[in-house]
Amino acid sequence: MAWAILIASGVLEAVWATALSASKNFKRPVASVVFAVALAGSMAGLAYAMKSLPTGTAYAVWVGIGAVLTATWAIVTGQERATLARVFLLVGLIGCVVGLKAVS
Repeated sequence: MAWAILIASGVLEAVWATALSASKNFKRPVASVVFAVALAGSMAGLAYAMKSLPTGTAYAVWVGIGAVLTATWAIVTGQERATLARVFLLVGLIGCVVGLKAVS
């Protein structure tokens, strides 16, 4: 259960990171509310997962999922370019997250 919650909180990390950018320095109310709700959910999920998973593993997986999804969203929406190096490195991050799950 802790792993499922950790993955969901990693997804919420990508949501709050994207919403933070979309809030334009908290000038857009809807994006600002999405940011606050996603941030609270993401942190609560991480805290819950850390009760039964090692802190370093939980944090690395949480950050990895959030980083990959945030960067992927930026590529899909055209905010960032999809270079071969960027895609390769994102795949590497996914491999690291899967590897941490495999050894935990």
